[in-house]
Amino acid sequence: MSVWDELTGQPEAIAIFRAAAADSTLGDSPIGDSAMTHSWLITGPPGSGRSNLAYAFATALLSPGTPEGDEATRRQVAARTHPDLGVLTTEGVIIKMESVRQVVATSNFSPSVSRYRVMVIEDADRMQERTSNVLLKALEEPPPRTVWILCAPSEADLLPTIRSRVRTVRLRIPDVAEVADLISRRDSVDIATATRAAREAQSHIGMAHRLATNEDARRRREQTIETALGIRSVSGAVVAAARLLEIAGEDAKAITEERDAEEREHALRSLGIEPGGTIPPALRAQLRNMEEDQKRRATRSLRDGIDRIMVDLLSLYRDVLLLQLGVNTEPINLAIHSKLIAASQASTAAQTLATMDAIATARTRIEGNVTPALALEAMLIAAAR
Repeated sequence: MSVWDELTGQPEAIAIFRAAAADSTLGDSPIGDSAMTHSWLITGPPGSGRSNLAYAFATALLSPGTPEGDEATRRQVAARTHPDLGVLTTEGVIIKMESVRQVVATSNFSPSVSRYRVMVIEDADRMQERTSNVLLKALEEPPPRTVWILCAPSEADLLPTIRSRVRTVRLRIPDVAEVADLISRRDSVDIATATRAAREAQSHIGMAHRLATNEDARRRREQTIETALGIRSVSGAVVAAARLLEIAGEDAKAITEERDAEEREHALRSLGIEPGGTIPPALRAQLRNMEEDQKRRATRSLRDGIDRIMVDLLSLYRDVLLLQLGVNTEPINLAIHSKLIAASQASTAAQTLATMDAIATARTRIEGNVTPALALEAMLIAAAR
């Protein structure tokens, strides 16, 4: 099976990277001026598969003699344990300068078992300007066998000096049918469930996977929609805001708890400590650092959970607005079509647009570190009015 088989909805981008990987297998000369280059930027909306494509390309480059990716390399890249793969990602709001310095330092090492050393930076848009300048020096004078792969929502999220030194590949939003087919094949989900998940996730591959395979995630999304539809007054909006914040917290907790437990178990095993065993004093600092990282990840996960609620609410009011305007198109929330009709008849298109503006304002406020509870209350009060 080819490493490209689990990607979907991006035939043009896959063709570009496949050609580059094939070009890189020709001979032992350093990176040339043809299909292959030393630095790449993959841009696209959330859920379009930026990181999936980045790691597929990395697998193809690191696999011995084949641009299709061999199974052993695929497993190592998936586990992020390949000796010639460097990964920089963050669970926080920004990527720290020290983290960039470390990955830049390791990028200068020669490949140990592969033709190239591949450095992947997820969410490169989270680098501040002075942090980006550290990376810029590495992109200006890269070692002959180091390949950089950056991922970001858009080119505008990076400094012009960074953009001028990378080859940009833009991804599109996959079709619902394409995402549903991938989820159905990869996760052994029936096509009806996969299609509903892909539609309600608005073709976000990761979220579609969660909705298709996790009943609790589906239930929380349904509760979000029901809560919004049930608002009848200002006092009801305040109560609904508290409920939505609670739902976001449940969602964030579900995502982080399992991951934190696996991370702790892996850390203890790597330190040679049996489950339930006593942690030697000399090793406690390492575990404390890991726990601090997990706390920061929980904060970020809560913010992401709130944003997912905002996106779901926007999909709800988008469906209502289209009905009010008489647009004949399939709604995102097709499963509650009768409720959408009732909601569209209970308000005007102007009121629905005002509600959508309030949601956009709330997202901006939360990004600016306004207390989420206050931002949600203001948003839902505006919707109630």
